[in-house]
Amino acid sequence: MIIDFHTHIFPEKIAAHAISKLAAVVNLEPSINGCAEDLRASMKKAGIDVSIVLPVVTDIKQFDSIIRFAAYINETYASEQEQRLISLAGIHPDDSDYKSRLALLKHEGFAGIKLHPNYQNVEFNDIRMKNLLYAASEISLPIITHAGFDPYTPDHEFCTPDMILDVLKDVAPENLILAHLGSNENYDEAEEKLCGQNVYLDTAYSITHVSESQFIRMVRKHGADKILFATDCPWTEQQTCVEILKKCALTDWEKELILSKNAMQLLNIK
Repeated sequence: MIIDFHTHIFPEKIAAHAISKLAAVVNLEPSINGCAEDLRASMKKAGIDVSIVLPVVTDIKQFDSIIRFAAYINETYASEQEQRLISLAGIHPDDSDYKSRLALLKHEGFAGIKLHPNYQNVEFNDIRMKNLLYAASEISLPIITHAGFDPYTPDHEFCTPDMILDVLKDVAPENLILAHLGSNENYDEAEEKLCGQNVYLDTAYSITHVSESQFIRMVRKHGADKILFATDCPWTEQQTCVEILKKCALTDWEKELILSKNAMQLLNIK
């Protein structure tokens, strides 16, 4: 089995506009059109069995509509036999009702939540983020966050390795997943400061940019049981990322952990 832990799609009626707008920001050609069925076609081509969809709540007012779409994805695709889609939820750190929101998401069966400090304009070690992380950890709700550089805010990083260390010291959240190997486009600092910490690292986008030697070193230093295969589709091509991981000079067991077993255990995927 292969699980892609980091993908993005949108409701069909807004997908074309959303993808076009984001493509201009990130200066990348999207590999899919941003719709669920196009993602599933990409998965079939790449041999991916499950994709985790990560929504981002950039405004408190978006919460209801984004959760409705996430619930629709789960109702429609989570139980499929092939090319399953499982959507996590999203929440904004400015939401004063964050505790009741998290309880609702847990009750509704969402397997975790996505944060994006850059798009939410809140630094990762801000007290609002810490409160949210603590509350999610209390109810065993995994959290994945963007980490490192993002072209949306090229002059300011909202989630640096030092911010992450501050959160780990103050909050010690359970099941925290750092996207992009812990610090997008800053893998040296991520390797130095985050490898060995009590976090998961996903390979989204970074798997096509980090050197194979550094990637192997980070896997061995951090532990293959804490690495999650991810692509960041549509901003990388799923098939290319699968091929890179499969050709990498890791052991078959390390690859199996990264490609599926870690994600299955973390999100209780059967």
